[in-house]
Amino acid sequence: VDDLAEVDYSLNSLPAVFQPFIDLDLKGIVYPAGNYTDPPYAAAPFIIPDQSDSMLYLAFSEYFFQTSSFAYYSAGAFNTTISEETCSYFNISTEIFGSIIPEVAKYSVTPYPVMFKLMATEMPIISLEQDSFTVEIQGSMEVFAVLPDSTNQSLFTMNITANTSIALNIFDQKLMGSLCLNR
Repeated sequence: VDDLAEVDYSLNSLPAVFQPFIDLDLKGIVYPAGNYTDPPYAAAPFIIPDQSDSMLYLAFSEYFFQTSSFAYYSAGAFNTTISEETCSYFNISTEIFGSIIPEVAKYSVTPYPVMFKLMATEMPIISLEQDSFTVEIQGSMEVFAVLPDSTNQSLFTMNITANTSIALNIFDQKLMGSLCLNR
């Protein structure tokens, strides 16, 4: 897939060939790059509804998304740092946090640029639903003041839990998604 994850899409069984179609049962496991240790999940069988009005049907199980989440979490893909250099429009300083959090104002009289370090503390949980899927991510955010000598001083850390729903639809032959923050 990329430098963080690889997909095993080998056949589980021989293809079933019928008059109007061929049924391919592919494995579909995502591994951290170079690490083919079985993920901590068991694949549950699922059945694709019998329809015959389209040329191609693809089905992805919850297991596929769970192994993807495991691979990217193991590789550290859900950890990022956001700083002034990362985003040119990012212009938050200790002065802004000082007006919201009095302890920051006491510590930092001079306004300094702020840097955020976001980390997933647990593997994101992905659940498939009828018309969408949900993603629950637990993490932490540490906020730093970037001092004039280029060192960082930790201001505060907060734990975060985000639960989002993502619905995919096809409009004008394009795959479109809508994201809703549940909590």
